[in-house]
Amino acid sequence: MTRFLSLVVFSLLFVAPATGQDSIDLMVDGVGLSIGDSKEVTGLRLNFRDRAMRRVTGINATIWLPYNNHGGHVRGIALGLPSTGADNITGIGSALMAVAANEDAKGIMFGGVAAGAGNDLMGLAAGGLGVGAGRDIKGIVTGSLGAGAGRNLEGIAVAGLGVGAGNDVKGILVAGLGAGAGNDLVGIAVSGVGAGAGRDVTGIIVSGFGAGAGRDATGIIISGLGTGAGRNLTGISIGGLGTGAGDTLRGLHIAGLGVGGTNVRGVMVSGLTAGGHDVYALSIAPAYFSVDHGGKMRGLSVSSYNRIQGEQKGVTIGILNYARKLSGYQIGLINVASNKDRFRIMPFFNFAR
Repeated sequence: MTRFLSLVVFSLLFVAPATGQDSIDLMVDGVGLSIGDSKEVTGLRLNFRDRAMRRVTGINATIWLPYNNHGGHVRGIALGLPSTGADNITGIGSALMAVAANEDAKGIMFGGVAAGAGNDLMGLAAGGLGVGAGRDIKGIVTGSLGAGAGRNLEGIAVAGLGVGAGNDVKGILVAGLGAGAGNDLVGIAVSGVGAGAGRDVTGIIVSGFGAGAGRDATGIIISGLGTGAGRNLTGISIGGLGTGAGDTLRGLHIAGLGVGGTNVRGVMVSGLTAGGHDVYALSIAPAYFSVDHGGKMRGLSVSSYNRIQGEQKGVTIGILNYARKLSGYQIGLINVASNKDRFRIMPFFNFAR
């Protein structure tokens, strides 16, 4: 019986074109069942592939996507066996393969292969391979390969490979390879390889290899290899190899090999080296700590070799301590203060005011 009914329905889908009619309608005052390419239906509409559909309130079931990416507005359920689409879908869009809204989708969308909207996607969307929107996404989206928005993304996006937005992200991104925003990211981004934003990051970023921001990063940034910001990095950063900022490094920053910034305010802990130009910080680096020529050092540095090529107002502890201009204290085996007329080189301890 099931096979028989399926055969009848499938056959009726081709009756209207064969007889020159748009559809076969079993309706009262526009409400009921329509089989074929009807224009407006309230109820259940069955069609192979839409061309003339303007509005369906209820269920619109098709076998394939509309002709020439054209479709009306479905309010209710857009059902694809295996694919379906419309200009706008409000409610539920579900398909064995692909479900697509040429303009906007609002509600719940699920595609066995892909789900998306040409403009805005709002609600919950899942695609076997990918989910996307040409403009904005607001809600929760997930795809085994990718998920993203051409402009802005607000909500939660999860993908096996890559996830992100061309402009801004506000929410949570989780991806196996890369996660990011072309402009600003506010929220949380977790990625197996790389995560970040082209401009500013505010929140938490965790990445297997690299994490950072093209301009400013504020929050917590953790990466297996490197973390950084093109301008300012404020908060806590942990890099397996290195962490740094093009301008100001502020807060607590830890790295396996090197930590540094033009200006440093806070704490630097490095497995090998650390430094900057103007450093007002506590610095711990077993091998080497340096301050650039003309720079300033304030605070405490513990390293085998502390090399201050500018002014030192603070304390250095190491095997060899050097300061071009010392206005503080040096504790180590050999201590050199180039600005002193007497006792320029001293063992164990040296100071100047």
